[in-house]
Amino acid sequence: MTLLIKITLTIALLLSIAVPFGVFAAGEKTRGRYKRALAVNTLLFMGTLLVAAGLMFTGNAVAAETAETTAGSAAGWGYLAAALSTGMSCIGGGIAVSAAASAALGAISEDGSILGKSLIFVGLAEGVCLYGLIISFMILGKL
Repeated sequence: MTLLIKITLTIALLLSIAVPFGVFAAGEKTRGRYKRALAVNTLLFMGTLLVAAGLMFTGNAVAAETAETTAGSAAGWGYLAAALSTGMSCIGGGIAVSAAASAALGAISEDGSILGKSLIFVGLAEGVCLYGLIISFMILGKL
């Protein structure tokens, strides 16, 4: 990659981190500012990620290097798929655990005899992360 592309991606990544903090700090002190800051952060970061992935997997191939370029590109997409399966499943598992654990704590504080039942639901939510990790290992095993 050329130096200009590296500098551009670095600036875009820094802006995707700095702009949401600015939106959060400059906004009114309401509950909606958290969601707005998170939405801006997600939008900018995913945009930077997509542009970086597009630039990373494009290459100037010469006729003699065609097989090597496609093999490298396939391996790159495999690594990206493994990272996304783990990352997205952990995000989903974290959201599920936060909801299940807070409800379980509330229920346990009222009736302590339901501790075992509530831990099962929290454990099921954590299982989503493990499934993503297993899929990621299966993808990496194919590379």
